[in-house]
Amino acid sequence: MRTVTVVGHGAASVVPDAAVVHLAATHRAASLAEALAGAESAREQVVAVARRFTDRIASQHLSVGPDGGEDDGYQARHALLIRCAGLDEAGALVTALAEEVGARLSVDHVGLEVSDTTDAERLAREAAFADAREKAEHLAAQAVGTLGQVESVAEGGMGGSPRFARAVPVAAAAFEPGETTVEQLLTVTFELH
Repeated sequence: MRTVTVVGHGAASVVPDAAVVHLAATHRAASLAEALAGAESAREQVVAVARRFTDRIASQHLSVGPDGGEDDGYQARHALLIRCAGLDEAGALVTALAEEVGARLSVDHVGLEVSDTTDAERLAREAAFADAREKAEHLAAQAVGTLGQVESVAEGGMGGSPRFARAVPVAAAAFEPGETTVEQLLTVTFELH
């Protein structure tokens, strides 16, 4: 039996609706112990503010070492990851942290995410299958044949890549969601008559 195997690609756009704030509570001091104590105090303040918005707060790492600036001293940095259910919540969180924690806060970046990609994955999969069929029909015609039934389907990798996601810092932090593309790959084998 002759077959033709192709890889179909499909994509669907979806708007991010959640955010992950990567930040650190920092403190500089003359001694290592003072730097660590100050960073811990800043971390407590960050967590207290963040809990007004979400309970999804996790420590990522703690570092303490020489400041590296012109002054002798030490810097401590306690990195945190805070997940927000919405972009407005993330903007309000960053604004509140900036106002209440101030100079002991370092916002490393805010990542925009899609909380549920189920529908976008389904649409991308359907587009991938249609793409695979179109490619297989073209190859069948080149082989002077016609397509038969589907013999196998294997799902390939899926991933999202932000297309226009960006953060816009203003007096009050706000985030423009842009779009994220959800992609699907399918390997499909058809009978070739």
